[in-house]
Amino acid sequence: MNSTVTEPLQIAVVVGSTRPGRLGPAVAEWFLERARARHELSPAVVDVGDTELPHAFGAPAPALAPAAAALAAADAFVVVTPEYNHSYPGALKNLIDLHSAEWRAKPVAFVSYGGISGGLRAVEHLRGVFAELHAVTVRDTVSFHNPWGRADGGSLAADPESDAAAGTLLDQLTWWGEALRTARAHRPYGS
Repeated sequence: MNSTVTEPLQIAVVVGSTRPGRLGPAVAEWFLERARARHELSPAVVDVGDTELPHAFGAPAPALAPAAAALAAADAFVVVTPEYNHSYPGALKNLIDLHSAEWRAKPVAFVSYGGISGGLRAVEHLRGVFAELHAVTVRDTVSFHNPWGRADGGSLAADPESDAAAGTLLDQLTWWGEALRTARAHRPYGS
């Protein structure tokens, strides 16, 4: 048995929606409750809705510094995304595109929500984006189908299926996060 003690994995939970009345913060809080219950994880939130994104690439963006620092410090990511028009929000795409090295050789998991598809079409689009950025996406996801009636007072009601899916996602994210953190420490990616 390996008794090596390691530092908790730093998990950046990226809330991808900016719309007024958005459900993203409630979904993120639901997920954070499960992540915080694991001693091997240390989650932090990067909320696209609280990040001032530039309108043009290459434009100076001092307001991005806190998000960039949080993304760079992360060992792994969980993207909480709604599905808009069969894909993910434009503001989330801007946040992703404005950072490159921060995602490299790190795992990304997804918690999605939306109508009948539960946001899974957004997740499928995001997988290709993160592959291009040299990130590893976790196979299993958590998805909430038509969740609007489940939100009460800013929190999302729990259910056994979603809790089980979150457990599987966190197991996989932890495995990949630890494996890739060790690999990056041993030999930087790309060398």
